[in-house]
Amino acid sequence: MSAASPYRIVRTTSTAADFHARTVPDPAPSELWQHDITSPALVLGSTQDELVVDLDACGRAGVEVVRRRSGGGAVLLLPGEVTWIDVIVPAGAPGWSDDVHGPMVWLGRHLAEALTTVGAATDDVVVHDGALHSTRWSPLVCFDGVGAGEVLVGGHKLVGISQRRTRHAARLQCCWYSTYEPDRLVELLASDRRPATTDLAPVATVPAAMSDAIVAALAATLA
Repeated sequence: MSAASPYRIVRTTSTAADFHARTVPDPAPSELWQHDITSPALVLGSTQDELVVDLDACGRAGVEVVRRRSGGGAVLLLPGEVTWIDVIVPAGAPGWSDDVHGPMVWLGRHLAEALTTVGAATDDVVVHDGALHSTRWSPLVCFDGVGAGEVLVGGHKLVGISQRRTRHAARLQCCWYSTYEPDRLVELLASDRRPATTDLAPVATVPAAMSDAIVAALAATLA
């Protein structure tokens, strides 16, 4: 991490449920939380109905069903195949904005710079700064839509971002995949809700071996 960066990397290991339950201190620190999950989890958005999930299929696959406090569709998290970071932006600090989308676009631009710096993105890197781009399946599957600040590489979504916000901080939660096989997510959904995998948007990936370098480069660019 650059000496000029106020962001400290804090790395933890636990279940997805435990990490989602972690609270942001008040006053909030400028920190980048890098989290390694210990078991598979299907994470639902705050307003998603649990009826979209095949709980028996999740049980057979050993996948815990978890609900996050931010909106959006379902995300499948598998150990070793996803990089998950939370960036804590204190109120009034660089990156904070009264516009709820402002911190997400700010983070997306820094992520794009980090990806380029370490050579993880060789195609066109685009940060989405417009309105939510929805598809038929994006309310169900997070990575099928594109929201504020999310990063696309070669026209495909690489980084998903959501936000948990309080008076004293914004907690920007984001992840990207090293391996993405949509059928593994689809088979965990209720049979009457499952899209065909061919109907879902392609998702960009980054080799897992580059993840730590991307996180370090991101911390160095944040200011």
